[in-house]
Amino acid sequence: MRAVILTGGLGVRLRPLTEMMPKPLLPIGPTTVVEILIRRLAASGASEVFLAAGHRAQDFRDFVARTPDLGVPVRVSEESKPLGTCGPLTLLGDRLREPFILLNGDILTTLDFRLAYDYALGTGAELTAVTTIIETPFEFGRVVTDGRLITGVQEKPDIRFEILAGIYVLRPEAIARIPRDTYYGIDRLIKDLLAEGRPVGRFLCGDYWLDIGRMQHYREAQDAYRRLFADGVSASE
Repeated sequence: MRAVILTGGLGVRLRPLTEMMPKPLLPIGPTTVVEILIRRLAASGASEVFLAAGHRAQDFRDFVARTPDLGVPVRVSEESKPLGTCGPLTLLGDRLREPFILLNGDILTTLDFRLAYDYALGTGAELTAVTTIIETPFEFGRVVTDGRLITGVQEKPDIRFEILAGIYVLRPEAIARIPRDTYYGIDRLIKDLLAEGRPVGRFLCGDYWLDIGRMQHYREAQDAYRRLFADGVSASE
């Protein structure tokens, strides 16, 4: 089981922190986001991990060099221009000849990657997306009506969405669909597969999940590290 971690984003919403270092290398407790992901992948049985890097690829090479005991071989793949969330895979096609995991480098999760991977293999789909449920507060009271009458009011209900969790399992044939040297995102790949009538798998994640994209979420990640990751054991293990 190989994995590709996307680390080429600019991290605009976390500036000025990301002016000093890439978002996946921001500290979470005494470690970093990307190191947590790598070690959890290693614990799930990953045989090799690729960091798909962009404009700050050297920062990731330095990270790998100074962190030799990650539990799994880690290679850095560099794109010469932004290629989106799928484009970098075309640079690794010869190394990804079996189903592999693709994930964003700015998420914190207790997901069992091996469980999701094995489930995806059973779907037979070229692409299986891990999803999660988020709740968004609604600022207004929801009115229930029947013709001219109000029959109820629900005060500021939470809105629940099922979203892409930034974790995918892809079969090698999916890479052949991705144009080379072109910016191409995972959402585009999913839409193209659906437009062709091809199945797209879904694995609903019930474990802890956090996208560290905003300053508030980055602060939440510090607390999550202390609760769930500091001893190297997740809440689901």
